[in-house]
Amino acid sequence: MKLIVGLGNPGVKYKNTRHNIGFIILDNYVQDNKWIQDKDALIVTTLIDGNKVLFVKPQTYMNLSGRCVARLVKYYKILPEDILVIHDDLDLPKLKYRVKYNSSSGGHNGINDIINALGTKAFTRLKIGIGHEPYEDIKDYVLGKLSKDELTLLKNDIFNSLITDFINKDSNYIMNKYNQKG
Repeated sequence: MKLIVGLGNPGVKYKNTRHNIGFIILDNYVQDNKWIQDKDALIVTTLIDGNKVLFVKPQTYMNLSGRCVARLVKYYKILPEDILVIHDDLDLPKLKYRVKYNSSSGGHNGINDIINALGTKAFTRLKIGIGHEPYEDIKDYVLGKLSKDELTLLKNDIFNSLITDFINKDSNYIMNKYNQKG
């Protein structure tokens, strides 16, 4: 089973904010599938190319995402290498992306919480850049709304292809195929 986690914050207040890029990418991917409330998460369970996949949007707020992910990993007996976490990244330019495996949190509180809850960093991450100016208040910036153009660009088929390739292949494959050079 593969676990695909999109990070974000629950509620209308946070809809379409930079910090909710993980939620947005998953919504674009699962499209017409209905999200079901499961304790502290919204989930979609489906088969893709014969592989059982659990899509998850934790409803614990970004900084507490680990408890939700750890609960599902334990319940479904998912291996860390079968986990893909999608999240925003301040250090990447807007809408640039990078796939990482077994890497540090890079200061991202949601990722840090997942690492602590799982007891490992040996999972795959899709980091999507939101950029920022050094003089901007980080909290206000990450909770700021994405523009219509940015939301349209997030519907890029590259993200859907990357998720599908992760489901069918492994992290080394997607890092080699999708990581942008330069």
